[in-house]
Amino acid sequence: MHNKVEPLKKNLIEKIPKEVSCVTDTLEGAGFEAYLVGGCVRDLLMGREPKDWDITTNAKPEQITGLFEKTVYENTFGTVGVYISTQTNVSRETTNDSVTRETPEYLVVEVTPYRLEAKYTDFRHPDEVKFSDNLKDDLKRRDFTINAVAIDSKGHLVDLFDGIKDIESKTIRTVGNPDERFNEDALRMLRAVRFACQFYFSVSYETTESIIKNSELIKNISEERIRDELEKIIMSKSPSAGLAMLQKFGLLKNIIPELEEGMRCEQLGEHIYDVWEHLLHALQHAADKNWQMETRLSALFHDIGKPRTRRLAELGAPQGKTLGIQKGLAFPRPASAKKKYTFYGHEVVGARMAKKIMERLKFPKKEIDLVEKLVRKHMFFSDTELITLSAVRRIIAKVGKENIWALMNVRECDRVGMKKKEAPYRLRKYFAMIEEALRDPISVGQLKINGEFMIKELGIKPGPRMGWILNALLEEVLDAPEKNTVEHLSQLVKSLEALPDGALKALGDRGKEKKEELEEEEVAKLHEKHGVRKEN
Repeated sequence: MHNKVEPLKKNLIEKIPKEVSCVTDTLEGAGFEAYLVGGCVRDLLMGREPKDWDITTNAKPEQITGLFEKTVYENTFGTVGVYISTQTNVSRETTNDSVTRETPEYLVVEVTPYRLEAKYTDFRHPDEVKFSDNLKDDLKRRDFTINAVAIDSKGHLVDLFDGIKDIESKTIRTVGNPDERFNEDALRMLRAVRFACQFYFSVSYETTESIIKNSELIKNISEERIRDELEKIIMSKSPSAGLAMLQKFGLLKNIIPELEEGMRCEQLGEHIYDVWEHLLHALQHAADKNWQMETRLSALFHDIGKPRTRRLAELGAPQGKTLGIQKGLAFPRPASAKKKYTFYGHEVVGARMAKKIMERLKFPKKEIDLVEKLVRKHMFFSDTELITLSAVRRIIAKVGKENIWALMNVRECDRVGMKKKEAPYRLRKYFAMIEEALRDPISVGQLKINGEFMIKELGIKPGPRMGWILNALLEEVLDAPEKNTVEHLSQLVKSLEALPDGALKALGDRGKEKKEELEEEEVAKLHEKHGVRKEN
């Protein structure tokens, strides 16, 4: 046992939920071996909280199901879901449904017999599953050493492949021959990258070389399985490193080849990175901010259309004059001329590309629609000195109130991806204008009674006097919100109705002025909040 992990070993048993211990105790009480294995042991050794609990045993599925009150037997791989009830008087039953991890009434623990796996013809699933009586057989079929450590109910660790050593050295290494592991299940290549991103580990030289050698095998994996691993990489704390690894290992070209078009696609102007590097920096900023999946994907894809729309124009050439799309071709020009690129319509092309990529990877339609919308609209940013509040309202209408801040987040990612300030004046000005556009206006609509109520219930006739009354009522509740009740306002309407036109109009005008003053104050607060000036 290695010294760095030794202190954790003493506390491992204490960290195992009693429901999980109940399963191992029951198996051992019946004369079987039982070990926690895989990710839960890895997480315990790393001081992380396990999300799932997996047990391996020399008991066969039929023997496992006979020991517990409620089980689900997923026959393909011999995995039995043991349901530990949070209630009493649960009858003994077994179904053939798929194993799920959580239900409202049960904690589900997966129990799998020791297994020997045969040839993987499709690079995804074993042709057959054979049960074993030997723990070593089960551990040696696992993907990585860090996932091949087992622990029994007494805290005894079984580490046949130096998984603890690799945890200490922060290394991802396959169990045994990496070529064999990746030919068994090619998805393991993506899992290697995912674990490296999640745990800040490096991938061993031998494992890296094998992934590069076998990268084409990923084509045999279903889009859904690839998407699930890709999502975990994107949602990790270092997705930019993950994408860079996917590219280096030869996996990206088989998953999202469109992203590689941005490599060495220089942008010039305000950009110091090529398109590929820029997208990685934008993605990483979204991760640093802990933003949602759709925002991260939008940051990754927002400029993906640039390589296909890049055109070269000479500085000083007539506006709009370009010399052709760049696709690695040498464009003749004077040696002294400076280069300038344009990317007209890249947001339109990029939105289409993002949609195709996500459809290919079987993302949910709702996520596809939002990412497509955010990529398509990310170039709305223009001169805040000229843009009007009505223009801001239009962009809000196009992306939806619920998505406008996600769009602003993508814009922030775009800026930071250029190594610029996170929130410059222009961006802060937009924040203020968006909040102003979203803010509920101060109006008579806030009153508990309206013109229709006054006509039907209070006998007030439509006309200018009704407008004056409503404005007078608004002034009343702006000063004292607690007076905004049907009863109080109804009594006040009767009093106001008795006033002559001149006096009532004066009260109405005063209420209108009060509303406008408060509107100005609210807007001023928004601009002060974001550190921007209010335009006159």
